[in-house]
Amino acid sequence: MNHRSLGKTGMQVAPLVIGGNVFGWTVDEQRSFELLDRAAAAGLNTIDTADSYSSWVPGNVGGESETILGKWFKRSGRRDATVLITKVGSAVGPYPKDLRAKHILAAAEDSLRRLQTDRIDVYFSHWPDSATPDEETLGAYQTLIKQGKVRTIGASNYSAEQMRNAFATASANSLPRYQVVQPEYNLYQRAGFEAQLRALCVAEQLGVIPYFGLASGFLTGKYRSKADFGKSPRGASMEKYLDARGVRILDALDAMAAAHRAQPAEVALAWIMRQPAITAPIASATSAEQLDSLVRATTLSLSEADIKVLNAASA
Repeated sequence: MNHRSLGKTGMQVAPLVIGGNVFGWTVDEQRSFELLDRAAAAGLNTIDTADSYSSWVPGNVGGESETILGKWFKRSGRRDATVLITKVGSAVGPYPKDLRAKHILAAAEDSLRRLQTDRIDVYFSHWPDSATPDEETLGAYQTLIKQGKVRTIGASNYSAEQMRNAFATASANSLPRYQVVQPEYNLYQRAGFEAQLRALCVAEQLGVIPYFGLASGFLTGKYRSKADFGKSPRGASMEKYLDARGVRILDALDAMAAAHRAQPAEVALAWIMRQPAITAPIASATSAEQLDSLVRATTLSLSEADIKVLNAASA
C-alpha cells in the first residue's frame, strides 16, 4: 500500500486512517482486536482515537477506546509500526472541556497509561478553547515534546483564523506549531474546509486527516428514508443529510459505484483521497466486510470525469 507524507512531520501514513471511536462502543474488545489485526495485515498503519471515546455510551467513562488499543499493542507488538493519534480537550472524568496546561499534562499521562506506550505520535487539541491562551496550550505541548511523550501536535475542529492565531503565538514565543489538522469533511460537508482552511493547509504544508469521511455512515447508502434510521446507533443523526442534495449525492455515488463495481462508501472515500490538501480520511469499521471495503477504497482509481460528476452532485 502506498503511503503518504503527513505534512512536514516526517511520518508516513496509509491513505486511510482507522477510526477508533467505535472501539468500546459498537465494537467490543475481541472484535476490535480482529479488526485491528485485519487492518494492519492490509497495510493500514494509522489509528485515530481520543481520550473521550466512548464516554457517550451508558456505563462508559471515557478512555475505553484507548484501553482497547493499549491491549492490542501489547498482544500484537505493533506499536512501533503504528502511527498513533489521540486527542485531549474534551470533558472526561475530572477534566472540563478546555485546553489548560494542567488538563493537557495530566490527561496525556492518563492516555499513555491506557495506551500502554511511552509516546503519542500526533496529539490533537480536540476542540478550540477561546478561554485559554494559545501560549498556555502550546507551552504544555512543548513540555510533552521535550519529555519525548509526544512527537508532534495537531488541531481538530479549528477554523483558519484560529490556526493563524496559533501559528502567530508559536512564532512569537518559540513554541511548537500545529502540524496536522482534523476537519469535518466529506461529499456532503464541504464548505467548512474548502472555504478557507484548505488554502491555509496547502500554504503551510499541513497534514490533513478529515473525520466523518462517510458522514457518519450516510454516504454508505444505508439510510435512504426515515425508516432506515433504526439500522444503527448513528441513525438518529441521519435526518440532517436526507434532503434533496443528500439524495442527489447518493444517486451519483450509486451510479459511480456501479460503473466501478465498487460500494458507494468506497467511492465516497476515494473522492476525498483525491482532493487537494488531503492526506488521509478517517473511517471506522465494525465488521470484517466493512474493513475490507475501506481497504478497497484506497486502491479505487477515479478519473477526472468521475471527480467532476461527484463535485457537481455535491456542490
